[in-house]
Amino acid sequence: MSFLDQLNSQQREAVETTGGPVLILAGAGSGKTRVITYRIAYLIENRGVMPESILAMTFTNKAAQEMVERVDTLVGGLSIAKPVISTFHSFCVRVLRRDIEQLRIPSAVPGVPPIGLTKSFVIYDESDQQQLVKSVMRRFGIDDKQTTPRSVLSHISWAKNHMLDPQEIYLQSGDPKTERVAHIYEEYRKELRKANALDFDDLLLETVRLLKAVPAVREYYNRRFQYVMIDEYQDTNRPQYELMLLLAGAHHNICAVGDEDQSIYSWRGADIRNILEFEKDFPEAKTIRLEQNYRSTQNILQAASAVVSNNLKRKGKNLWTSRQGGTKIGYYEAPDGENEALFAADYIARYLRQAVDQGENARAAVLYRTNSQSRLFEEAMRRYQLKYHVVGGFSFYERAEIKDMISYLKVIHNPDDSISLLRVINTPVRGIGKTSIETVERVALETGLSFWGAISEVVKRQLLPQRALAALKGFTSLIEDGRAILVGTYVERLQETAREEAEAKDDAETGTPPAAEDIDFSPDNFSFDFGPAADDRSGTTPPPELAELPVIKQLFRTPLAAPPPPPDAALPVITQLVTTALADWQ
Repeated sequence: MSFLDQLNSQQREAVETTGGPVLILAGAGSGKTRVITYRIAYLIENRGVMPESILAMTFTNKAAQEMVERVDTLVGGLSIAKPVISTFHSFCVRVLRRDIEQLRIPSAVPGVPPIGLTKSFVIYDESDQQQLVKSVMRRFGIDDKQTTPRSVLSHISWAKNHMLDPQEIYLQSGDPKTERVAHIYEEYRKELRKANALDFDDLLLETVRLLKAVPAVREYYNRRFQYVMIDEYQDTNRPQYELMLLLAGAHHNICAVGDEDQSIYSWRGADIRNILEFEKDFPEAKTIRLEQNYRSTQNILQAASAVVSNNLKRKGKNLWTSRQGGTKIGYYEAPDGENEALFAADYIARYLRQAVDQGENARAAVLYRTNSQSRLFEEAMRRYQLKYHVVGGFSFYERAEIKDMISYLKVIHNPDDSISLLRVINTPVRGIGKTSIETVERVALETGLSFWGAISEVVKRQLLPQRALAALKGFTSLIEDGRAILVGTYVERLQETAREEAEAKDDAETGTPPAAEDIDFSPDNFSFDFGPAADDRSGTTPPPELAELPVIKQLFRTPLAAPPPPPDAALPVITQLVTTALADWQ
């Protein structure tokens, strides 16, 4: 039995129509995901298409993963190669990691690297974006209480989704607030480039710019992907639409799947005209309607159709289902939020009691539009002694310690990432305070360097007290150690460090007084005796294997910031440190 026998006539037509552009208008619950996955399987198994020449893009990781699993179930054993099934943004990251440096512009100054983003770019999440906008607003003297960073980012995202640059926003502005947003947008974009960073909207924009500007790259992807499928086409914005046209190439084997009646994301840039005018972009396109609903009863379907039929911009479908009848839809208009929540809790309590009496294991769900409504519903559920579970919560990756660790890894990967660098430069506390950071920021503005580059300039020009300079040197050394481990040159870096320490020791023996921050704290010079005999360096030193532990090395490399403590105060601290290190070593 072929897997095609599991499809209805409309679904089968959509699966078997593989040549040229196809628009599949898939009503709610009509088996849209099944059609896409079966179409991929049909191309591989029945048409002999190489799996790697098929590209399918959707909007969420969950939807993409579900497609991957379904396709693997259907044709997983036929080939080692796999079709590319991903979200729009994941696909764009792949493209940019491979080819973004094709957009770099050669520098006119000899010895200066090309201008533009590199493959090691970082991606800023919403928190990083807000921090960057805050810093730009602070620089412009804009109060973030009157104009919030979140609202500014919303304006910037809207502009990017409509492919408008800061100059166009400024020219279209009709009030001072929009003018301010345009200025912030311009500076925000500059800071992103300086940090070798992109935000999520940039992933789409830069990919489109790359495919337009570099014909060789565009032709490579046109040759590779002979069949392109777009899910949830009604929710695509202008950059995603442009991306689809560029990937379609000359073969036009593009399949767009969507439902104009489910277009709900116009507030974030989705353009319903993309699906309504598909036939204008591809006059030879074939339109197929999936109209059988497998999810809902007849009552629900009729009510939904009655509402959506009032939409002015639609192509129209006649949805039907074999599940006749069904529970009638209820409607209740509450006078206030508290009454609304109590009504819902009372209705659910009665429903669950009836279900228990009938021996059913029933469940209920409450959907609300804003998180602020959660409290009222929770209080109502508690009053009725109903157990409940709130879906969502604090993300693991939003925890402070996890964001700190990720920020360290980002800085090691890309030191020009100023937002991540500012998060960890004094975490844990290492003596780099507000004054030091402001000095580095000022130098960065004066020189046009990133924050990382400005640190070296501050150290070189000795713009801070010795203790602060030593702290900056320690931090940069830590990051450089991480970068050396990343690229596999850590051994060479250790050898270089040892050579520099040996040269410093030779200078000391010849009478050249070292600077306070360059005092050698190597294991050979360490003593546990803080008494009179400490000066003759004859005290006990840790065993060689212990001396190689990172915690001991860090202790020896720490610059001298204060006179040694009294023997009674210092000994317990040293003893505890060595005991802990020895336990780790064993």
